[in-house]
Amino acid sequence: MQNTNSYGGEGAAPISAPHSGARNINARDSHISPSEIAIGVVIGRASEYFDFFVYAIASVLVFPAVFFPWADRLEGTLYAFTIFAFAFIARPIGTILFMKIQERFSREVKLTVSLFLMGTATVVISFLPTYAQIGTTSIVLLSLMRIAQGVAQGGSWDGLPSLLALNAPENKRGWYAMLGQLSAPLGFVIAAGLFAYLLDNLQTDDFLVWGWRYPFYVAFAINVVALFARLRLVSTTEYSRLLDSHELDPAPVGELVRTQGANIVIGALAALASYALFHLVTVFPLSWMQLYDTRPISGFLYIQMWGAGVAAICILLSGLIADKIGRRTTLGIFAALIAIFSAFVPMLLEGGEAGQNTFILVGFGLLGLSYGQAAGAVTSNFASRFRYTGAALTSDLAWLVGAAFAPLIALGLSANFGLGYVSLYLLSGAVGSLAALSLNRKLEIRD
Repeated sequence: MQNTNSYGGEGAAPISAPHSGARNINARDSHISPSEIAIGVVIGRASEYFDFFVYAIASVLVFPAVFFPWADRLEGTLYAFTIFAFAFIARPIGTILFMKIQERFSREVKLTVSLFLMGTATVVISFLPTYAQIGTTSIVLLSLMRIAQGVAQGGSWDGLPSLLALNAPENKRGWYAMLGQLSAPLGFVIAAGLFAYLLDNLQTDDFLVWGWRYPFYVAFAINVVALFARLRLVSTTEYSRLLDSHELDPAPVGELVRTQGANIVIGALAALASYALFHLVTVFPLSWMQLYDTRPISGFLYIQMWGAGVAAICILLSGLIADKIGRRTTLGIFAALIAIFSAFVPMLLEGGEAGQNTFILVGFGLLGLSYGQAAGAVTSNFASRFRYTGAALTSDLAWLVGAAFAPLIALGLSANFGLGYVSLYLLSGAVGSLAALSLNRKLEIRD
């Protein structure tokens, strides 16, 4: 007979229980509030966004010169943006792979392996030899590390956003839904601030030889801190009970796609405007400034950091608005505003510093208002046993369709046909969101 002694008080997971892991060390009987879950979401996702933006900024400022020196600046940046997209393609693969790891071992093992993979891939990038040193092998290695980042990001799904959405008070669901989204401006400010500081304090040669590598070093330390912060919450018995009560465990992917495929697609498309705008105010304008404007890049990064601050305020506002009028209505209104904003892209980006600053501040504001409610907008559409895996794959598809190729497409269109085509690209994302939200009204909503 198995020993079922438990540690940490009555109700703690028995040491022989499957998937108990570190849970026995931190077992407790106290109630986990939505606020505690929200803290775990913010800390965990902030590390992911920091990694994301460090790579994105380096794709503009560093990689064209370091890995594609034989190409002109535009061509080199397009190559860098192509590799940038690899992570989003690999992300669903990581989700499926690490769901299997969770089923075989535990959620703690899954998180530990995925975040160490993310940190290791990011640090390896900082040590990569340049094209001048080892030729095309450097590009292959960069691509492999970017794919590894995508796989790891897919594996880092811990169920906290779904758990937060399902445990928030009914009249506060919009507020709690937006809290995890605050990680995006936080991650951007830290990443952009590091690069701006390095650009201001290093000669160009020093920055391109060794300075750019420092933010990639920092990423590993941030991932370790985030890992322990998340494990501290995830490994508790009460968290496990909450997951069990909502059936937030991996589900067979084939069955999920067969029975819930429409919800995955609609969930991804509902936030399409937000995800398209995401890169059109962060990565794309940075590349456009680098190529076609003479203002200092560090100064532009500081403006973007101010924009991220505006986005954070607007993310908070989105929670208040959504609780008044509903999350789907909120997404629809701001998708329509993004469609209107798209018409002004050429005028603002070609309008000198004042126009460019307006583009950044207004664009980040709209991003905050829409992106604040982009996560989990249709989580309740999933049957309970599919929520965990369904939410993860919906997020993967949203990033893949809306954001993966946005910098590449926007820069390619603007360079070859003019900024007006960037307006059409953003408009198409807004139209896609409005269509998906309209269709979603007809779906059965499950508690």
